[in-house]
Amino acid sequence: MTNFVLVAGAWLGSWAWDEVVVPLRAGGHGVHPLTLSGLAEKQGVPAGQQTHVQDIVDEVERLDLRDVVLVGHSYAGIPVGQAAERIGDRLARVVFVDSNVPADGDSFVSGGLDWQAAVEASIAENGGFWAPLTEPDFEAQGLSTEQIARIVRGSTPHPGATLTEPAVLSRPLGGLPATYIKCLLDGAKPTDDVAELLTSRHWRLAEMDTGHWPMLSRPAELADILLGEAGR
Repeated sequence: MTNFVLVAGAWLGSWAWDEVVVPLRAGGHGVHPLTLSGLAEKQGVPAGQQTHVQDIVDEVERLDLRDVVLVGHSYAGIPVGQAAERIGDRLARVVFVDSNVPADGDSFVSGGLDWQAAVEASIAENGGFWAPLTEPDFEAQGLSTEQIARIVRGSTPHPGATLTEPAVLSRPLGGLPATYIKCLLDGAKPTDDVAELLTSRHWRLAEMDTGHWPMLSRPAELADILLGEAGR
């Protein structure tokens, strides 16, 4: 039996995986959606990036999980990628869902790109939190009006320190067994750092013809891909 630990991206909690959990459990696997500190029902809990890494490690160890597939969506790829090397032989595979990936010494906002500067500005303007997206930000991402409303309703401000603190890796990420799921409505190709990692023999690429939130727009298809990763 594979144990899936599901971690959603910025602003979201474990609720985002509700429609993915059902088919995974129907396949006979353990499924553990996780809310990171400071988000959703854990609002008010102080959190930096290493807090989020520890959240994931603690969940795996608390439940004594084995044959673990860690699944990180969007921002959560950064703490998931770090947690993957810290759980040792409990890890079976890492799945990055249209996500950022960690690089030792870099943060979510490293690099000085326009979108990164906008994140930093939002943190400064919102008391140390990244403000959630609004309805127009979800257009052309394969989501229905109802799905967009659900995301907006369920989103909570994201702790800024998790985005500005650097990642800590002790070995190259390309050495981990990993799958990267690229959501094509959010860009036809992986980013350069992901493309480089995909040259590793340990990494493989999967694609979905949907937007950046596939657990809501295409949950059954996403679950099928994850089920294919069980025991790979």
